[in-house]
Amino acid sequence: MGDMQRTILVVDDDPHIRQLLVFALAKAGLDTREAADGEAALAAVAERTPDLVVLDINMPRLDGLEVCRRLRAQGDLPILFLSSRDDEIDRVLGIELGADDYVVKPFSPREVTARVQAILRRTSAKGAEAVPADGRIVRGRLSLDPEAWSAAWADGQVSLTVTEFTILKTLAATPTKVFSRDAIIDRLRGPGFAVTDRTIDSHVRNLRAKFAGVGGHDVIETRAGIGYRLGACQGSSGMGVGVGG
Repeated sequence: MGDMQRTILVVDDDPHIRQLLVFALAKAGLDTREAADGEAALAAVAERTPDLVVLDINMPRLDGLEVCRRLRAQGDLPILFLSSRDDEIDRVLGIELGADDYVVKPFSPREVTARVQAILRRTSAKGAEAVPADGRIVRGRLSLDPEAWSAAWADGQVSLTVTEFTILKTLAATPTKVFSRDAIIDRLRGPGFAVTDRTIDSHVRNLRAKFAGVGGHDVIETRAGIGYRLGACQGSSGMGVGVGG
């Protein structure tokens, strides 16, 4: 599915896991490359940027978290983490990192392939989505450009992952609506994917932290027991807090 073959970089120090994933991804029609450690992964990305990186967290010398930090410093290449412990997930999806998704070991290669394809669908849907005529969504000091897949606060760019951008665009497109976590999950993946509420909460925390860093403390509002909606997007300048819409 999709006209151009997409390239996936599989990074894991266990050759057996790399072999399993390369086989499953190739079977799904994806081009694959491999790296056995973090340094090799960074070199492979520098040589030819893949469409997505499947990245193990626990590797000797340069672990996946550090690799992700360095890749994030360069841009927003989609990253799917392989985690050996469920309690690492908050760190993985956390403030500095912003992975697009994760799978906990032991995993099914088919599940990894499904998650990879879901992220790729979101990235290739960039220009294909229906957006307002001029393309932009502007709410207060927040500005989203779905065509360019870019977000700005006031006049400064805010670097978001594909998943973060999709969540924010979902809220911004219908600013008065409160979205349940399930509704957000459906927008991200289509119905039927096993993504947890916790995943959404982690991404929202990440979004809040990124915008708080540039003065946007009121970008996302929590409605207790229901979900999330877009906040006032007026920022923290001078005069008090401002009432959400």
